[in-house]
Amino acid sequence: MAVYTDVSPEELEAFLAHYVIGRLRAFKGIAEGVENSNYLLQTEAGSFILTLYEKRVKRDDLPFFIGLMEHLASRGIACPQPVKTREGVALGELAGRPAAIATFLIGTSVRRPTAANCAAVGEALARLHEAGAGFALKRANALSVAGWRPLFAAAQGRADTVVPGLAGLIADELDALEANWPEGLPDGVIHADLFPDNVFFTDEKLSGLIDFYFACNDLLAYDVSICLNAWCFEPDGAFNITKGRALLAAYQAVRPFSEAEIAALPLLARGSALRFLLTRLVDWLNVPPGALVRPHDPKEYVRKLRFHRTVTSARDYGIGA
Repeated sequence: MAVYTDVSPEELEAFLAHYVIGRLRAFKGIAEGVENSNYLLQTEAGSFILTLYEKRVKRDDLPFFIGLMEHLASRGIACPQPVKTREGVALGELAGRPAAIATFLIGTSVRRPTAANCAAVGEALARLHEAGAGFALKRANALSVAGWRPLFAAAQGRADTVVPGLAGLIADELDALEANWPEGLPDGVIHADLFPDNVFFTDEKLSGLIDFYFACNDLLAYDVSICLNAWCFEPDGAFNITKGRALLAAYQAVRPFSEAEIAALPLLARGSALRFLLTRLVDWLNVPPGALVRPHDPKEYVRKLRFHRTVTSARDYGIGA
């Protein structure tokens, strides 16, 4: 989440007049994240999240995101629900951007995940994958293998200013991943961005998942590899195999991996590390002037990618360890 587009009180009041959520009491921008503009709204009916969809999000994808949250909630996944206008519409326009309001989930994200937190995320991710089955709409993953080289092209000229030799590392990795990316693994709806700031806990229990604006159809095990990267590394860059084992075991207790998925996990982890390295690198080098946003440091994912390049099998992540 972030704020790129400013909204005046007058614009917001006019927008809210289409909803049955009472008068506006307060609103403030949310600085975390890097994708859309988000505001916390306080109205007479309670708390809500207002999202303005920025240029990286295609308008044609918005029915997928909104419909997916409704679909998942109907199958027991705790996630925000789009709020519809008096006319029954969930998507509008505000400050020249497509915009929507969603319900506010109670809970807090964790800064230093424990093995128990990782287990809870593994279970929740597997249940999300199962609940996504049957969702009628489809959305290709624009940030999978085919999308990585264009991102690299946008940052290649300045990559070495961030980390010496980074351009060469990325070029080598792109060649290897494009040549060896697995095919035929189980696929379906994935979250694709289930980082700690997108998972809420209440009284040490997982209470909800948020931010579905990267969700798409892709390999289910790829989504797991994203979580390994996001949840199982320590601040010093070391992979915590205890956390990895907890996440993977809890996932498999709901949806067991195939042998092919287990064999592909090291390559998938390299791919997901490269994906977030590239998007962070582009954002790091291109922060819009005046944006209320804190871009994530791409160097974190350089360290993670280098670790995955040393992995010889999924046992190094905790499967069977």
